[in-house]
Amino acid sequence: MLKIGEFSKLSRVSIRSLRRYDEAGLLAPASIDSFTGYRYYSERQLPVANRIRALRDMGFPLAAVREVLGCYDDPGALERCLLLQRALAWEEMEEARKRLRLLDTALERLRKDETMMKYDVTIKTLPERHVASVRQIIPSYDREGDLWHIYCQETARMNIQDGDPVLCTAMYYDGEFKDQDVDVEIQKNVVGTYPDTEHVKFKTVPAVQVASATFRGSYDQISTVNEAVATWVEDNGWTFDGLFFNIYHVSPHETRNPDEFVTEVCYPVKRK
Repeated sequence: MLKIGEFSKLSRVSIRSLRRYDEAGLLAPASIDSFTGYRYYSERQLPVANRIRALRDMGFPLAAVREVLGCYDDPGALERCLLLQRALAWEEMEEARKRLRLLDTALERLRKDETMMKYDVTIKTLPERHVASVRQIIPSYDREGDLWHIYCQETARMNIQDGDPVLCTAMYYDGEFKDQDVDVEIQKNVVGTYPDTEHVKFKTVPAVQVASATFRGSYDQISTVNEAVATWVEDNGWTFDGLFFNIYHVSPHETRNPDEFVTEVCYPVKRK
């Protein structure tokens, strides 16, 4: 019989791990001295300890090791367990590669232009929404407020219940930047069913996956934020997949101080 320290050296498993294996019901001592409490292991237990250590090195959690140990007499079942763990390890490797790519992109952006790092780009999915919508050709982008004025005017007496959280968005339909006569749609998510008015239409918009960046301050930053998002999309293996839009979390409706505006720039995307 071997004392726990001797067994630890021969099996190359720490005493702490051996105690954990015992607590998990994987490898109990062959005997325990009732007077001293010393734990003793048999040399015949070394192969089991080695198997457990090998499975742990493969990434199997303790909770799964018992099941895998029971498969050693069934090569087919053991192969299935190993293939499943291999698939999980592959997924973890892909996630690690994704994190490395994001880190490399962030470092490259920082080295190219420190101002780009002011804007963190993330992938998110906006759920399906029921919205009140106004779409018109307006003289220029800075006249977007005209559409919000139309919305407020035509729905003032309809007791519309806002969504939670309320999302006020503006979508841009032109395929290029235009100095005048721009095609813009504003949307506000709502709860309930309401009749259309002359210019306000109620509809359901589908869920959409976007690359987005949120910034605080005046709208003068939007061009720079657009550039940051576009660069991030290109560098991280995504491609544009729809019309870009803005979400106004804090807008002129809530404050007259441009430094307090909070805007989220969103570009629908898909994997290349």
